[in-house]
Amino acid sequence: MVEQYIIDEGKQLALIAMGANLPSAAGPAATTIEIAVAQLRQELDVLAVSEFYRTPAFAPATGPDYVNAALAARWSGTPRELMALLHRHEDILGRDREGVARWAPRLVDLDLLALGDLVLPDGPTHDALRARDRMDRLIPGAADPIVPHPGLQERAFVLRPLADVAPQWRHPRLGRTVQQMLADLPRDEQDGIHLLARRTI
Repeated sequence: MVEQYIIDEGKQLALIAMGANLPSAAGPAATTIEIAVAQLRQELDVLAVSEFYRTPAFAPATGPDYVNAALAARWSGTPRELMALLHRHEDILGRDREGVARWAPRLVDLDLLALGDLVLPDGPTHDALRARDRMDRLIPGAADPIVPHPGLQERAFVLRPLADVAPQWRHPRLGRTVQQMLADLPRDEQDGIHLLARRTI
């Protein structure tokens, strides 16, 4: 749990979402996520990994159900460096970003959700991005990732696994914990998330 983690000076709590809904060379989606976790443990100071959950594709009817999970780690670098590390591991697992629609099925997604209480690019811009339609939250040409992820507060498939590893992490702009943000969502969205068998790696 986030309240139990000791974050060394010079490091921040990194929260990472993981998802897949297509088989990879490694096997089915759950196996891909297991391997992603194992790979990230080689390079990150991993504190906790959530259970795995089966979740409906987002947006609806765009593909098979996803396997989603979350990971908490200590990180001493920049958000850009962490995002580059995550992209590198997506590439290792076979993800191809070229010509792929935004909501198309995925071999693997490794997304930076938050880095401590850091807000990028800045508070007012972050507030404006969260207020936009979910299809219009990218900043073209941005050098750094947007943190916290501007859509995390409205996505049960992100918040349910995140509640396993950081239930008391508080959104620096909304002032709501992960548990509170999850409870804020419609009941049918929460009920659509189903626990999978425990991890084997």
